[in-house]
This record gives sequence, C-alpha cells and structure tokens, in this order.
Amino acid sequence: MLTVFFDYRGVVHSEFLPKGETVNKEYYLGVMKRLRESIRRKRPDLWQHNSWMLHHDNAPSHTAIIVKEFLAKNSTKVLDQAPYSPDMAPSDFFLFPKLKLPLRGKRFESIEAIKKNSLNELKAIPQIAYEKCMEDWVKRWRCCIASDGAYFEGDKINLDE
Repeated sequence: MLTVFFDYRGVVHSEFLPKGETVNKEYYLGVMKRLRESIRRKRPDLWQHNSWMLHHDNAPSHTAIIVKEFLAKNSTKVLDQAPYSPDMAPSDFFLFPKLKLPLRGKRFESIEAIKKNSLNELKAIPQIAYEKCMEDWVKRWRCCIASDGAYFEGDKINLDE
C-alpha cells in the first residue's frame, strides 16, 4: 500500500506500508511524524509559519486519540473529512485514478517492480495537475456547503446564488 501526501505543488511525502505491517494508530502516528519532517524539509515556507493544513479521511487510524493528541500538541491544523463523502478526498477523485490508469493491465515480476513503477507514475504527474486538483477540491467543498451537505452531482449547483 502506498501512502501519499500532496499539495498544490506536488508530493510532499510518500511511503509504502512495510510487508507484514497493518495501518493502525501506532503506525499512522509514525507516518504523521515522518510527514512533519518532510514538510519541514520540502516546504520550509509553510513549516516556518505553520501555514499548512492536513486533510485526511475518517479512517480509525486517522482519528485515534494518540494521533489527534500528537497533531494538537504540534499545532497541526486538520481539515476534517465530511462523513460519507469520499468524493471530497483528493486522493480518491484525483490521485488514485492518475496512478491506476497507466498501471492497469500490466504484469510486474515482483512487489519491488510494482513499487518502482508506482513511484515513477507518481513522479510523472506535473505540478499543474496538482494545482488543478486543489482548485477542484475547493470547488467541491463550495458545492458541498452550497447544498448544505446534501448529495449533488457534477456542476449542477450554481455557486453564484
């Protein structure tokens, strides 16, 4: 399993789940620590002013008390995922399709080959695609707010009303 954190400039942190590991609260706490270090190194401007936000879904490992306490202790701003709204997660509407499409139907000789090809596809996504993803994400949030959280489809909501 590949975990990826990205922003409008591109990938900030990515890692594969080690063989035999499970994504539980302890593992995810380690991921959060590594993510913070990646932000410190790759986005020093955001790190310096603590002007970055974390958006992750409502998986139990993400909402565990030890994870929430760590994020609060480190003044990490968290944008909560709306319940039952996978269409609001950029990884679901943007990243997963971008990674899956070029790999679909291919056979790989090993897990390492899968990892290598996955990372190559991840690196091949241009910054402009991440910028568009973030614009689309903001638009999805606006549509969700405009519809009072009710189901909506496509561009059928007039945001100018």
